[in-house]
Amino acid sequence: MIIKKIIIRHMKMTMKNPFVTSFGSMQEKEFFLLEVFDEEGNSGWGESAAFQAPWYTEETVQTTLHMIRDFLIPLLLNKNISHPDDVSEIFAPIRKNNMAKASVEGAIWDLYAKRNNQSLSKALGGIVEKIEVGISIGIQSSTDKLLEVVQQYITDGYKRIKVKIKPGYDIEVIRKLREEFPNVPFMADANSSYTLEDIGLLKQLDNYNLMMIEQPLASDDIVDHATLQKQLNTPICLDESILSVEDARKAIELGSTKVINIKTARVGGLTEAKKIHDYCMEKDVPVWCGGMLEAGVGRAHNIALTSLPNFILPGDTAGSSHYWEEDIISPEIIVTDGFIDVPKANGIGFEPNMKVIERFMLDMLVFE
Repeated sequence: MIIKKIIIRHMKMTMKNPFVTSFGSMQEKEFFLLEVFDEEGNSGWGESAAFQAPWYTEETVQTTLHMIRDFLIPLLLNKNISHPDDVSEIFAPIRKNNMAKASVEGAIWDLYAKRNNQSLSKALGGIVEKIEVGISIGIQSSTDKLLEVVQQYITDGYKRIKVKIKPGYDIEVIRKLREEFPNVPFMADANSSYTLEDIGLLKQLDNYNLMMIEQPLASDDIVDHATLQKQLNTPICLDESILSVEDARKAIELGSTKVINIKTARVGGLTEAKKIHDYCMEKDVPVWCGGMLEAGVGRAHNIALTSLPNFILPGDTAGSSHYWEEDIISPEIIVTDGFIDVPKANGIGFEPNMKVIERFMLDMLVFE
């Protein structure tokens, strides 16, 4: 296929509730929708994931636009691409900027699947027809409020509850959760807010039968995570530390992690995400799909990825109504008894809702 036109739509949506982590609070979500057209006028859709401030990775909404507009699109326009894997090769001269790359590459994957009359899940090698989903809960105003929110999601059937922790909001919170819900699968996400000086505190988490503790130490501390994992019975899951299959290999060989969270945006696209999945499967390391507060297009890509066989732990792909009054796809993503059906229609399996997209669109750029 020859890439003949690319449209960037700058979007801004308001989430139902603020999402609070150790880094801060967010309720407004700015992002870009990428629509990529081939020579026959077919199009595929991708979504950017970077936040407005560089607190998760170094990328932001504005740096994403700069990279896509000024570097990635010029590399792609009028290129003949035989497979989405080619995009990684084309983008290889550009260092990092994984979230910008992933948003464009995702649109190419959707287009490729549509041209081949396949679902994106099938194009990736997915085999699962329903995915188990968990929920990620931000830091709440009080422990009582957290218990109330958790109870609601358990009632809704979510298969795993992830709670954010930070220094001063950790052991006591987890203790009360476990007392209230003795059999619920819980995990704690630290978003890099601890150091090796906190080993004594983190070892206390072993008392509460957690599925895992996610990214307790700094994003570049693969060696320190190995030191910490030796001291803990609770499995460490790495998130920010894993930007490529090479990072996954090093972390697993060092003993830094027993579980890996794969976020397509963080690792530069579906091609690299699949490589990480395949390597972890070979090494018997389970994976799950993390979320970046995506709207419907990005969430649809996550569903397709999660249909691969080694995604054996529930991910963060909640339904549309958890985040938005109205999503940008039709039909919206629905969770039923803790499961989401993997679409069988071609491409991402959902249609962009142009009326809603136009309502939330700030600007549009066209390249051809």
